[in-house]
Amino acid sequence: MNMPASPSAPAPIAVISLAKWLEQIGVTPCTAWRWRKKGWLKTINIAGRQYLTQEAMEEFHRRAVAGEFARFHKIPSPKNG
Repeated sequence: MNMPASPSAPAPIAVISLAKWLEQIGVTPCTAWRWRKKGWLKTINIAGRQYLTQEAMEEFHRRAVAGEFARFHKIPSPKNG
């Protein structure tokens, strides 16, 4: 007999591989490494592979939309040889 999930039971955490998420958003693994190094993207390690939780993806998106990662674009000056 199948018992329905109780309302007090925690919802399962959605997890996606970092590689699959990067493919979906069109970002290279190198960029993701920099984001992780800066603390902008929080991943979890499962059996030596990196994964993102739904919560981490939502936090990254919220911070990006808020402009928290924005930087001034510097135009390089031409070298006068």
